[in-house]
Amino acid sequence: MAERREVAASREGDRTVVATNRRAWHDYAILKTYEAGIVLVGTEVKSLRAGRVSLVDAFAQERDGELLLYGLHIAEYGYGTWTNHQPRRTRKLLLRRVEIDRITDKVREGGLTLVPLSMYFAGGWAKLELGLARGKRSYDKRQALAERDANREITRELGRHLKGRR
Repeated sequence: MAERREVAASREGDRTVVATNRRAWHDYAILKTYEAGIVLVGTEVKSLRAGRVSLVDAFAQERDGELLLYGLHIAEYGYGTWTNHQPRRTRKLLLRRVEIDRITDKVREGGLTLVPLSMYFAGGWAKLELGLARGKRSYDKRQALAERDANREITRELGRHLKGRR
């Protein structure tokens, strides 16, 4: 009964986030994001609804005019039979032709890659948020961590000041 309510809520336009790729935000500077549909089989959708997916090693590439997603791990469905899917199979991404052409042109310019940032259900459909990204160097990562720590300390001190403590 609870599953039916969840599905009905997601069809109303709510996003039900299944997985996020926090590592991508650490390793890459995200320049632009895109929303893409993904071609799945039945048991993959059931595993997604159970939250059994990992975006860690996944990436997208253009092949024969289509965008394909490699390395996405969707665990086999526990109640599946011989019709169960392969966990790391290559999956096709669904985007408009114009968007595919723009993305492939930017990727071909060099230094950019497509990484999945999150996977969610929107309106009952499985969607993938792709990021056009440039890899960070190790000093960029250290600088981002230092900046985040400094901002955290600033907000902490501001909160103490506003509460009247010092």
